[in-house]
Amino acid sequence: MELFWDGLHRIAYSTDASVYREVPMAVAYPESEADIIELISLAKQKKTCLIPRAAGTSLAGQVVGRGIVADISQKMNKILEVDAENQWVRVQPGVVLDELNQHLKPYSLFFSPETSTSNRCCVGGMFGNNSCGSHSLIYGSTRDHILEAKGVLADGCVEVFKLQTIADLEARFGEAFWQETASKLLIQDIYSQLINFALDKSHAKTLQNDFPDKNLRRRSCGYAIDEAVGDLFNEAKPFKNRAINLCKLLCGSEGTLAFITEIKLSLDILRQKERMALCIHSDKLEKCYYGNLVCLQHKPDAVELIDGVILDLSRKNGAQQENLFFVEGRPAGLLVAELSADTLSALNAKADALEKALTEGETPLAYACTRVYGKDISKVWSLRKAGLGLLSGMKGDTKPVGVIEDTAVSAESLPEYLKEFKTMLQELDLDCVFYGHIATGELHLRPILNLKSDKGLKKFRQVATRTALLVRKFHGSLSGEHGDGRLRGEFIPLVYGNEAYGLMCEVKRCWDSENIFNEGKIVNTPKMDSNLRFAVNQRYAFDNEKTYFNWLASFEDNANEKSSKVCSQSQALMCFVEQCNGAGDCRKSAMFEGVMCPAYKLTGNELFATRTRANVVRELLTRSWESEALSPKDGEKQDLWALKELKEVLDSCLACKACKKECPSNVDMTRIRAEVLQHIYDKNAMPLRSWLVSHMAQIQSLGAKMPSVYNFFATNSTTSKLIKKIVKFAPERNIPLVQKCRASQLKNAEDKPLKRHIYLFLDEFTKCQEPQLAATFVRLLNALGYRVTILRHKESGRAAISKGNLRYARRCAKDNVLKFKDIVNADSPLVGIEPSCILSFRDEYPDLVEDSLRAEAQKLAKNCLLFDEFFAREIDKGNISSQQFAQNAKLNLYLHGHCHQKAIVGTEKMHKMLSLLPQTTIHLVASTCCGMAGSFGYEAEHYKTSLAIGELMLMPKLRQAVATATKDSPVLVVAPGTSCRQQIKDATNITAHHPIEILFTFLSCK
Repeated sequence: MELFWDGLHRIAYSTDASVYREVPMAVAYPESEADIIELISLAKQKKTCLIPRAAGTSLAGQVVGRGIVADISQKMNKILEVDAENQWVRVQPGVVLDELNQHLKPYSLFFSPETSTSNRCCVGGMFGNNSCGSHSLIYGSTRDHILEAKGVLADGCVEVFKLQTIADLEARFGEAFWQETASKLLIQDIYSQLINFALDKSHAKTLQNDFPDKNLRRRSCGYAIDEAVGDLFNEAKPFKNRAINLCKLLCGSEGTLAFITEIKLSLDILRQKERMALCIHSDKLEKCYYGNLVCLQHKPDAVELIDGVILDLSRKNGAQQENLFFVEGRPAGLLVAELSADTLSALNAKADALEKALTEGETPLAYACTRVYGKDISKVWSLRKAGLGLLSGMKGDTKPVGVIEDTAVSAESLPEYLKEFKTMLQELDLDCVFYGHIATGELHLRPILNLKSDKGLKKFRQVATRTALLVRKFHGSLSGEHGDGRLRGEFIPLVYGNEAYGLMCEVKRCWDSENIFNEGKIVNTPKMDSNLRFAVNQRYAFDNEKTYFNWLASFEDNANEKSSKVCSQSQALMCFVEQCNGAGDCRKSAMFEGVMCPAYKLTGNELFATRTRANVVRELLTRSWESEALSPKDGEKQDLWALKELKEVLDSCLACKACKKECPSNVDMTRIRAEVLQHIYDKNAMPLRSWLVSHMAQIQSLGAKMPSVYNFFATNSTTSKLIKKIVKFAPERNIPLVQKCRASQLKNAEDKPLKRHIYLFLDEFTKCQEPQLAATFVRLLNALGYRVTILRHKESGRAAISKGNLRYARRCAKDNVLKFKDIVNADSPLVGIEPSCILSFRDEYPDLVEDSLRAEAQKLAKNCLLFDEFFAREIDKGNISSQQFAQNAKLNLYLHGHCHQKAIVGTEKMHKMLSLLPQTTIHLVASTCCGMAGSFGYEAEHYKTSLAIGELMLMPKLRQAVATATKDSPVLVVAPGTSCRQQIKDATNITAHHPIEILFTFLSCK
């Protein structure tokens, strides 16, 4: 077992996906039950508590506390046993839900409760919160699927929890054992307490009348004592045949009663039916509430609500824009009803009947219905699942806040409940976002609040209190699936009464009298407005200082109309950092598509997740002078920019930019990292390697004047070894060689009719390392009728940006904007070959240049195109066609996109470009970053990590592809990135080709 007491680990685990923050004492990564027993002993010794944590996506502060955090996601994540015949699986609590279902797929089985965080949430977390999911209408909650659980009690004993009859318990503890005044076994006391609750008439009445409506499908509030002992009230059975099921109590107990080490789950059979997502558009949100009741009459598998605010935010998110294909107009609310049937005709008939019921009549409930089938259904659900992250992406301090987002009432009561809820909002002068599981009466209601203001904090409590009273009125549950944590515990007595709450407190005292397990959750919680992530009138260590990127302008460009005003560059920067809400999309494993985050995909280490980088930067820039995790020596002044935690957490970032697109909250850690690094350099010397890499273009340009001399020193065993030692490059890497770029190579063909014109941005990598590629591009475009102009210009500054040398990058950006602003236009665009270089014009330049040039940079950016974008545009115009290329090029192209290309442009246009070869099959290789990431893969301390990232997904797929090549079906690997091609060569000895080379080779009009 690993146990950490350092500041970085403690900061990384001080928040979850809630509004809370509390720095823990330590962080542990247990591997076994023996480790858990040891941690329980340590917690007792330190007079603290043990906080079980999985993916850390809890929304009510379940895994935030002062104790020892035990992260079970790293090492307690094994699938132990599958019994396909009896449809169950036994797992450790750290198993990720989607990974479990991938494992079960060959058995045609799956674990049916699914959360919106299914690609990173763990079964243990689902157990702790009693999670449900979109299809709970037919599959129920996690509690409905627990067969057994194994765990460690507060006395250190290991126990298996399952359904036990009174006869079973008497055989173990003795007849009428619950009548004993004292026992030696904690587990006996636990069973005795529950039996006595059921036998006591007053307690029995409380359990039967004061707990949530038994017909309510979603209830995760308080301890489910009534469900654990419910069978004891069954008078149709002899008393000894009645049963207690501690799993019912433990599921939803948030790790406050025992530490669970294994879980046995019942499974469902994968459905083979035809499926459809019927997307129901309404011009008023209220119509959705009644539309849901109509949907339920038609027996759907699920009905979910997405409101107009989320749809608007989706339009600004790169990853979700493509998932809006089914939306017509701008609905105020959209219901997604999933339907299924044995045949397609039956499915469509079912949809016809539902559409008719929704769209006809005097007051139609929907103005449009779109039908989505097959694989596209997953895109609809992806949009719905992104809701929480998208809401966190709302710019500014005023955001939709998780406070009453988990209330559940019966679906029939929901319209009236929401009517009164809306009245309450009007009285408090609040706006709110509505989305979620409307079919089962649970909507995620998020009022828009500013918790950094006195007014917002006051309303935070007011809306929580008044909503609790509403829930009580409608006999609902304060929590439907997210649990109580430290957010809702305060209001349990208000909803269920003091008697019910008193029984819950007694349960906690019996199971855990010393508060060893997750203290302050569900019962005896701190005040709901204490230990918040942000303070009223939040101070910043980094306040009113200049920034290098124009964060304020970028903020204003993207701010939502409901956003709060921001008055300084540093405040705007902090708003971007604070967009990370902890939902953890960056924790997806390598089993799932997407680039974000390569270092985490490799290690599974929380410290390497984008979430942690954002949280550590936030903590240090917000609280460095007061953070409990940082303990300077007496009298020592804390130098923010010298903190090792700040440097360490940024070191594992590959600057791949995937978070810019894939993070629902649009946390662009690549840009944040560059800004922070420059401030570190301003207060401390820039490392030699960072300076050299930043100026590598200049060094190579000089070397290219005498390439034989440069290449001799780069390849000679003695000199290259010395150079790599000085620069701290890995000795296993080869220093890139240079070539002389001759003007004669880049001349336009004089014998071709060149009717159209472009400017070529001759980037520093192509110019110095592969000038023949630029020459090929010129010849290709000449043959297609384009004149290419190449001007003397500054390097892109890409390397400087990646190393945080923004002072130098700004000079490059300024020179290039001034060079091209008056000549580049839609008819004569600036086209680039290397993705990271030309895309800098679009992504960084407008916010990097001085204010007086920003408008010019923005205008220029619109006409700066990556080569594939240019080809796709010209194909659409009819200027380039497949007729200009060989018609018999029977190739298999395996295409690996550049990370920056994937984040900003996507690979679809490159696919379109290569489709000019009509008989060629193009395979888009689904993978994360290749691992090279500019200089990252060259650096000695990152070399092995770099190769390992490549081996996660990309390299095995490329080797397999090349191995399938035949004479009649040749295989070529294609990669537009310079560093990608180098990494592929180093790792596999496969030569990857640039797409330009492929097209030129098969050009029929040379």
